Amino acid sequence: MKTRMIGIVAACALLPFAAGCGSGGDKPKQTVTIWWAQWAPADGLQELGQEFEAETGIAVKVHQIPWSSYQDQVFLDFGSKKTSFDVVVGDSQWIGRGATNGFYLELTNWLPTAVDMSTVHPRAARYLCEYPSGSGRFFAAPCETDAIGFAYRKDWFEDAKEKEAFRLKYGRELVPPETWDDFLEVAEFFARPREKRYGCAILTGRAYDSLVMGYQQIMWSFGGSWGDETTYAVNGHANSDAAVEALWFVKKLLKFSPKNGADLDYGQTLEAFINGSTAMSMNYFAFFPDIVSNIGDKAGFFIMPRQGDRRVVSLGGQGFSISAKTSPEQQELAKKFIAWFLQEKVQRKWITKPAGFTANTAILGSEEFRKANPYNAAFAESLDSLQDFWNVPAYNELLAAAQKYVGEALDNVKTPKDALDALAAEHEKIFRDAKLLKQ
Repeated sequence: MKTRMIGIVAACALLPFAAGCGSGGDKPKQTVTIWWAQWAPADGLQELGQEFEAETGIAVKVHQIPWSSYQDQVFLDFGSKKTSFDVVVGDSQWIGRGATNGFYLELTNWLPTAVDMSTVHPRAARYLCEYPSGSGRFFAAPCETDAIGFAYRKDWFEDAKEKEAFRLKYGRELVPPETWDDFLEVAEFFARPREKRYGCAILTGRAYDSLVMGYQQIMWSFGGSWGDETTYAVNGHANSDAAVEALWFVKKLLKFSPKNGADLDYGQTLEAFINGSTAMSMNYFAFFPDIVSNIGDKAGFFIMPRQGDRRVVSLGGQGFSISAKTSPEQQELAKKFIAWFLQEKVQRKWITKPAGFTANTAILGSEEFRKANPYNAAFAESLDSLQDFWNVPAYNELLAAAQKYVGEALDNVKTPKDALDALAAEHEKIFRDAKLLKQ
């Protein structure tokens, strides 16, 4: 047997032009490699990739990376001469960095030939595909459009005794909260630490961006902002009276949260809900398939509350960006897959996948979409209120500073006013160093 194996190896060595020993000289299968984070939408994309292969003979491999290390692995790979992927489904905030550093292939001329951009929700086009936002220059194509919303314990809200007790205490019906003041009352009502029950779990985690994504939509709804998008001035915006009030409000919510409520990432707010301890849990809609699979119709879903007439929702989701560091041949294969994916008939299949959130406005407005999953109706209602964090090349430094200083306020290291003053000063320094701040 050993002699026979040596002979086979030697024979293979004499066939340098074959794809592999025993292959008969067949060409390697054409494959599009896509990197994405590890979650339900990536599973759905892989399933569609198998359909694409059946139609075209071109394989699609979706390589999933845990969220905690996803960004680091992607940009580490971009440091190589050639990337290991052809397409990255990149976070919305990455697009400035990807575009200006030559990592992302510009798609401005090609994308409108692949999909009618008038059918793409304008918020998805602006934040997921364009850089600079609103410029009409495309560095990504729509893939996963996402938003932050709330899951709530529908069985608790509909319990007759709970409804009566809430009515007696607050003088109104126990329903999913419409305003942040309503939300505070519901959180207070359900907070029963002795029973290990809590009112709410909101995003406050310090890893990557969960705290910023959770805080900013409350800040915006209270009338604050991260800064002037034209001049990049931050002082007087991120530390305005409205922003300070919003941060104090977040601290109020923590009184009704689990014991570690001041530091909950996406997975932890999800777990706080699935384990049956929390009445309302904040997260991206794309994480909600786990809730449905674990507790079924005990859960309901609602849109982000408003403050006065302002309702703002943190945008999530990612676009397809083609690596500028893969070969022209692979770039063309990537374009073929993306164009196929964006066909309306394929998008109608996409919405049947767990958290398959399309950017197609006709589908988003359809009963077909609203009924495809129990969280879809609330998701569709969220899209017109979407807003995003800075997506400039220095976003990572801006994000780290925001996480740090808002976190210090939640940890009682600084008052909300002092924390936001420090944040504003740090952000203006970052913009000044990046030569963006207009004095």
